[in-house]
Amino acid sequence: MPSSNQRVYSRFIPSEEVGDFTHWKFGAVDGSGLVEPAPDAEAVPELPPALDEAQQQALMQAACDEAYARGVAQGEAQATLEWQRRMDDYVANQGQEAAERINAVVQSLQASLADMQQHMAQDMLHLACDIARQVLRHELSVNPNAVQPVVREAVGMLVSEGRPALVRLNPVDMETMAGSLREEFDGAAVQWMADAAVPAGGCLVESAGTVVDGSLDKRWQRAVAALGLESAWQDGGDGDDH
Repeated sequence: MPSSNQRVYSRFIPSEEVGDFTHWKFGAVDGSGLVEPAPDAEAVPELPPALDEAQQQALMQAACDEAYARGVAQGEAQATLEWQRRMDDYVANQGQEAAERINAVVQSLQASLADMQQHMAQDMLHLACDIARQVLRHELSVNPNAVQPVVREAVGMLVSEGRPALVRLNPVDMETMAGSLREEFDGAAVQWMADAAVPAGGCLVESAGTVVDGSLDKRWQRAVAALGLESAWQDGGDGDDH
């Protein structure tokens, strides 16, 4: 006996019990006119609903705002790059100008330093000459025989050639050294003469027209000339012969 829940259909099937279906065309019974089931038609996408004027205006405004914002951002980026480029150029130019100024200052300082060193060297030489002059004067004042080596050298230059010589000395030096010098050059044709015109500490040796100036002033000038200086014996002095 069939179940009470089972339905009995005589001709029609209710729609709620119908699942997927396919259209089918019947052909000849022998199969010659068998037609394959037609595929389902592709689903046509639904078109978006039409926009009213207000919505269109809103979309256009949004697009304009977005384009404007992009343009502003791009312009700011370009302006930033241009500003950075100009700043780099400015810094490079300023750096080059600063380097040139520093180089000029350094060269000027070097020139000034060289000039200052030159002046300092000259000043040091003059100072050394002044000190040496004072030392020599002191030596002559305490040791009158200090001029004796000078006289001996000047006379020896002429006596060695066998020529007669005349030696002029300051009277003070003559009194101090005459005895020892006469003994040293005994037998040589040397004449000794006291001459007040000869400054103390110096001598003049004459022989056959040749004069050997052994005065302090001449000897001093020859000594400082070797240092590239010009300085008289009396420079910086008090006028005393010694």
